Amino acid sequence: MFKVFLADDEPFIIEGLYDIIDWAEAGLELVGHASNGQRALDALKHMPVDILLTDISMPVMNGLDLIRGARSVHPGLLAIVLSGFDDFDYLKEGMGLGIENYLLKPVNIQELKATLKAAVEKLNSVQETLSLQAYSQQILKDNTLHRWLTNQIAPLEFSERAELLGLSLDSPYMAVSVIRTEEAAEVMDVIAAKAESRDGMTAFYDLDGDIVLLAGLDDADRGRQELTAWLRELQAGLPNRSLRIAIGSVEELGEQAGQSYTTAKKAQEYFWIYPELSMIDARELAARQGNPQADFSLIDWPAYAKLIVAKDQAKLCEQIQCDFKRLQALPGITPQDFQDIAFEMVIHFKLELKAIRHTEETAVYNQALQQVRAAVTLEELEKEILEIAETTVGFLISDVRSPIVQQVLKYIHQSYAEELSLKMLGAHYSIHPVYLGQLFTKETNESFTEYINRYRIEKAKELLKTTQAKVHTIAKDVGYWEVGYFYKQFKKYVGISPTDYRGLL
Repeated sequence: MFKVFLADDEPFIIEGLYDIIDWAEAGLELVGHASNGQRALDALKHMPVDILLTDISMPVMNGLDLIRGARSVHPGLLAIVLSGFDDFDYLKEGMGLGIENYLLKPVNIQELKATLKAAVEKLNSVQETLSLQAYSQQILKDNTLHRWLTNQIAPLEFSERAELLGLSLDSPYMAVSVIRTEEAAEVMDVIAAKAESRDGMTAFYDLDGDIVLLAGLDDADRGRQELTAWLRELQAGLPNRSLRIAIGSVEELGEQAGQSYTTAKKAQEYFWIYPELSMIDARELAARQGNPQADFSLIDWPAYAKLIVAKDQAKLCEQIQCDFKRLQALPGITPQDFQDIAFEMVIHFKLELKAIRHTEETAVYNQALQQVRAAVTLEELEKEILEIAETTVGFLISDVRSPIVQQVLKYIHQSYAEELSLKMLGAHYSIHPVYLGQLFTKETNESFTEYINRYRIEKAKELLKTTQAKVHTIAKDVGYWEVGYFYKQFKKYVGISPTDYRGLL
C-alpha cells in the first residue's frame, strides 16, 4: 500500500478525511497528520510517505512551502492541495510544483477519490518503470560480466560497460565464487546488499542461474582467507537457506580472471561427489583425490570430446575400454583412484553435453554419479562409464528440430547481407560450431554454406526483378563482396548469369 500524510489546521477536515475515504480499498494507508506545515515537515523527515494531502493556508508554514520541503526529503512525493480560496496565483504556483490536483473546500468527495485513484495509478506506473530499469540494468550487468569471464567481450567494450554500470575492478587479484541454491532470488538480495558494502565486490547471475560473486583482492593468500571467512559468515547468516558455495582459484585481474570462474563452476559439480560439504575450494580438491600419479590427467579428454561431437558411440566406447585396460595395468593404482577418475569422467561428459547443447540434463548425470559411488568392482565402474557415454551421445543423436537452428535461420534471414560463419554463430549462441553444422544439415537437408548461398541468390533475384540497381551493387546488398563469386553462385543456382536473368524479365 502507498502511504498518505494529511496536513490541515482544521481538525474537522482531518477527522472527515479519516472517515469519509475507504483508504484500504483505495490501496492507501494513512500514516499520520499534522495541524501546520512545520509539524508536517518535521514528521515527514522520519517516515516514508508517497502522497501528501495538504491545505494551502496553514500557520507557521503554508502548504506550498511544505511541498517544497517535503520534496527535498521524498523526491518522488505526490502532492494534492486543498484550499478554501479560488486563488489563481496559488493555483499557478501549485501547478509549478507539479501537484496532482487543486481541490476547493468543501471538498468534492468524488473528485478527491478520482484524484487519489489517479495518484495510485501514477505511483504504480513509476514503480513498474523503476523495477524495469533495475531489471534491465541487472540484465546488462549479468550479460557484461558473464561475457567478460568467458572471454566473449573486447577489453574496450568491457571497460565502457563497467564504467556505465559503476563497476570498480581495479584490484591486482580476483577470486570468483559460484553460489547455487533453490532460493536464488531471496539469497541474491542478501548477497548483493552485503557485496555493495565492500570495495571491489559485486554479484550477478550467470546463464545457468547461479549467483556469481566477484571479489577483488589486494593480496592473493590473505585475500582468499578473508573471502572464505566472509562466505562462511554469509552461510551462518542464512541458516534456513541451502547454499552450496564453490570458490575458484585466485587469479591476476585481467585476461586470467575467467580462469577463476571456470574453476569455481567445475568445483560446483563436485557437490555431487561430496554431498556432505556446503563449501568447496577448488584449491583443496586436489587434496581429496587419490594417487597423484593416477588421476584424470591420464585421460585424453580432447579425444573424447571429438568423438562426442562426431556422435561416434562405437569409437567412444572403444576408447573407454582401452583406457580402463591401460589404467588397470598401472603399478600402484587403487580402487579409489579408479573411482575418482570415473567421477571426473561423468562430470566431463555432463559439461561437454552442456557446452554443445547449452542445456542441462542434471538428473541423468546425478544418477550416474550415484551409480559410480555405489560400484564395488572395476567392471561395474566401466559399465557405468560406458552407459553414460552412450547416453551423452544419444542426447545429441535424438535432437530434433533444435531451437538453436531455428534461431540461426532467423538470424540468417535478418542478416544475410553480413559476413556469416558457423564459428561466428556458434560463439553467438554458445554452441560448438561443428555440432551446429551437423544440426543445421540434419534439419535443413543442406549444408550451412549451401543454405546461405541459395538464400542470398533468391534475394538477389528479387532485387533484379524489383530494382534497377547495378549487378555489383546487388551482389554487395545480398552479402557478396566479390562480384565474380556472386556470378558463379548465381549461375550455379539459377543456370544463367544475373545479367541474362534480368534480360528475361
